Amino acid sequence: MTGVGAGGGEAGWRAPLIAPGDLAAALGDELPPVVLDVRWRLGGPPGRADHLAGHVPGALFVDLDTELAGPTVPGGAGGRHPLPSAERLGALLARCGIDAQSRVVAYDDADGSVAARAWWLLRWAGLPADRVAVLDGGWAAWRAEGRPEEQGETSGPVSTAGLPAAGSMPVLDADGAAALAAGGVLLDARAGARYRGETEPVDPRAGHVPGAVSAPSAEHVGPDGRWLAPADLAARFRALGVDGAAADGAAAEGAGAGPGAGGAAGGAGVGAYCGSGVTASSVVLALEVAGLTTPEHPAALYAGSWSDWSSDPGRPAATGPEPGTAGTPGAGTPRGGTQ
Repeated sequence: MTGVGAGGGEAGWRAPLIAPGDLAAALGDELPPVVLDVRWRLGGPPGRADHLAGHVPGALFVDLDTELAGPTVPGGAGGRHPLPSAERLGALLARCGIDAQSRVVAYDDADGSVAARAWWLLRWAGLPADRVAVLDGGWAAWRAEGRPEEQGETSGPVSTAGLPAAGSMPVLDADGAAALAAGGVLLDARAGARYRGETEPVDPRAGHVPGAVSAPSAEHVGPDGRWLAPADLAARFRALGVDGAAADGAAAEGAGAGPGAGGAAGGAGVGAYCGSGVTASSVVLALEVAGLTTPEHPAALYAGSWSDWSSDPGRPAATGPEPGTAGTPGAGTPRGGTQ
């Protein structure tokens, strides 16, 4: 798969997914894209050592914890990877030489979820949808095709132009997530065992937001690490209750939804969350690749995700394979499949 939707007017350029061969060709352009290496793994080790050992030529290493997220707060409110402040995000964009005219490609060495976080943040910061992409298959696909590699540290040209103020992608808070789970489709991107509450390795409580539907982000890609074809992604999400009404621009309902949230089943809205707001970004991307949302009306992201939700003991938690009964946060334990 070579991605969907040509962007920026450059031959071979694709967004939001770009194939290794198309990226290799784009790197030879007079104004090549900025490439961000965002390799990261839960529990470590840090990805910088991998970057120094080998990366896409010219790629800049970006750290998820310190650059693609803000600092955590005592008690866990806001989650383990809060959205970065405008100042922190602006500093990253300046360091990487990214402005409104840039083309940017992000990649990781897993299922594309961390790269999707970078993609989402750049879109949130105002970079046009046709200027930012995720490398399909990531670092593994680049190496599998025998593409050139570079070692050591890379620095980019500093930009002072900046981007529009953050807020160009819809964001949910906990109340908005609860409302969406009750009136639309809220997709949980975590592994099934965490959704069901069978295990919880990092957050205060096990389970899921009552009413949310399990949609593990690992199922966006095939055995080769490449993203599934748009038709296959669309079929997967339709089976989970999302339909083509998402693309018609119906606004998401519920407190905490930002501007431009996409519609879903019944036109009530579609959104995603995960453990800390990182892998859920890949759900937002996958829905767009599937054609069930559009760049103008993307799915909403519950940025704080389960790490934020579970930090408040007054919020109910559902367990088991079924969504459970969506309820109002703080109203007690809802019926069925809950803890």
